[in-house]
Amino acid sequence: MAAAAGGLVFQFRDARWLPDPVLGPSPAVRTPQPVPLVIDNGSFQARAGWACPDPEVPGEPLLRFRSLAARSRGARGGAGTETQVGNDLGSPEPLRWLLRSPFDRNVPVQLELQELLFDHIFQRLGVSSQGCVDHPIVLTEAVCNPLYSRQMMSELLFECYQVPKVSYGVDSMYSFHHNRRQDWPCNSLIVSSGYQCTHILPVLEGRLDAKNCKRINLGGCQAAVYLQRLLQLKYPGHFAAITLSRMEEILHEHSYIAEDYIEELQKWRSPEYYESNVHKMQLPFSSKLLGSTLTSEEKQERRQQQLRRLQELNARRREEKLQLDQERLDRLLYVQELLEDGQMDQFHKALVELNMDSAEELQSYIHKLSLAIEQTKQKILQAEVSIEVDVVDSKPETLDLDPLGSEQSLEDVESIHEFEPLFAEEQPEVEKPVTTVEPVFNLAEYHQLFLGTERIRVPEILFQPSLIGEEQAGIAETMQYVLDRYPKEQQALLVQNVFLTGGNTMYPGLKARIQKELLEMRPFQSSFQVHLASNPILDAWYGARDWALEYVNHEEGWITRKDYEEKGGEYLKEHCASNVYVPIRLPKQAPRTTEALAPTKVLAASVGNPCDLA
Repeated sequence: MAAAAGGLVFQFRDARWLPDPVLGPSPAVRTPQPVPLVIDNGSFQARAGWACPDPEVPGEPLLRFRSLAARSRGARGGAGTETQVGNDLGSPEPLRWLLRSPFDRNVPVQLELQELLFDHIFQRLGVSSQGCVDHPIVLTEAVCNPLYSRQMMSELLFECYQVPKVSYGVDSMYSFHHNRRQDWPCNSLIVSSGYQCTHILPVLEGRLDAKNCKRINLGGCQAAVYLQRLLQLKYPGHFAAITLSRMEEILHEHSYIAEDYIEELQKWRSPEYYESNVHKMQLPFSSKLLGSTLTSEEKQERRQQQLRRLQELNARRREEKLQLDQERLDRLLYVQELLEDGQMDQFHKALVELNMDSAEELQSYIHKLSLAIEQTKQKILQAEVSIEVDVVDSKPETLDLDPLGSEQSLEDVESIHEFEPLFAEEQPEVEKPVTTVEPVFNLAEYHQLFLGTERIRVPEILFQPSLIGEEQAGIAETMQYVLDRYPKEQQALLVQNVFLTGGNTMYPGLKARIQKELLEMRPFQSSFQVHLASNPILDAWYGARDWALEYVNHEEGWITRKDYEEKGGEYLKEHCASNVYVPIRLPKQAPRTTEALAPTKVLAASVGNPCDLA
């Protein structure tokens, strides 16, 4: 792929997110009984759909959106703030500093944001039940999820949404069972790498061995930040154009993992290898040198357009001001009519609401407001008459840019700055001829990012976290550490099915790298097998759907509302793809015996009354 693409220039897609449609509820999801709703609650992306055996209902996620929310301040004059979720954001870059996620690493901790994600899912899937969600919920959670996080999640689902029952499962375990074939052993070593974390999960006899699970705090998020820093240092002139969204696009489409990192770096030292494998990413740019290639006619036309735009802006503002003043005048005239009709109680009450003290103050305000309305009407008439005046032959009248006294937008201020030369007191008599400046270098090449060793350097942090200063073990070292916790017989069973899943395992070359690392750590002539999930991103959702279809009418794995009320929100019913439930065991306090109290009584008796001692 790299050799064929050498010398080519790739364009950034900069794709905007399309808002999720509101899907109509299908009758098949409610008859004969409500079917389970499957939610893969990932830290990078949330996926939701129905577990329905009816062929009319798609057997794939109907919603896929980033697990992000942003609270905008609203338009000027709008009604308060507005919160947008997922694909409704359009593009994350303008709102990067406003974005919030319910996750810390891979554990949901901000439950008010998690509630926004659930609201988005239920609304867009057309859940039609009134006041509650009467569908069973199958929800994925992190490996060894803290009990507090599960307690808050159960409280949210049972108390806020009134769901009938909930089942929790580990996303990588669902993916494992979805990809498991008949000839696969029930023992496995799962390598799950996602957006925030990478997990090594040993599976014995089809069940998760939670005591020996290990987590590496590295994933796609850290790789994107690392790539952004590398390219910003390499191209400081394009600092603002090197965004995290573009870095994620480069990681997904142009990065790969080297089977031998040092040997691959040696290849990149060759000029021929570099020229044939470098990927050039084209940043957007304008081919015109603004301000130097514009002729006098183009500048004159541009000034006329700016003046026309400002005139339209002022006309619109005057009309809005006229409408507001007219409504206020009608209100004051109505209060004056109350005085003329002798309704004194209502008149005094209206004066208090208007924050006025007397009828004379009301009359004065009516007079001033009438004059202001008449002046605004005159300005509108004058603007309509002079809208076609040529701005070059005649000196323009100073415009009333802000009659409402409201704040101007940044775009309007920029327009005013561009138009300022028109208001100069002395216009130049003869305009100097504009000379066209030919660029002395290729602008397109100047706006290109050359991806060389960055293509392998960034994904390498999964195996060498020290590249970004992290004092953690890589995937290979952690796999060796987990295997060393078992006897040799169980180690041989685990490595017969090393299963790779998670969106961060989609790098080309990852499977070959894992095989090379296992070959180095395993004994001579020992066997092992490495398998990659058929769809590392969506297999967790497909596995959860398979489980829901099989166990929808069973009690195994489902937490009912009665269980929640009796055993608490942290309670978990285990199943083949779930975590291991470890209940909270509070230490028992030793009872206070008479022997323990005796020294206290003796001490009190010996001390006696403090007054007596004095």
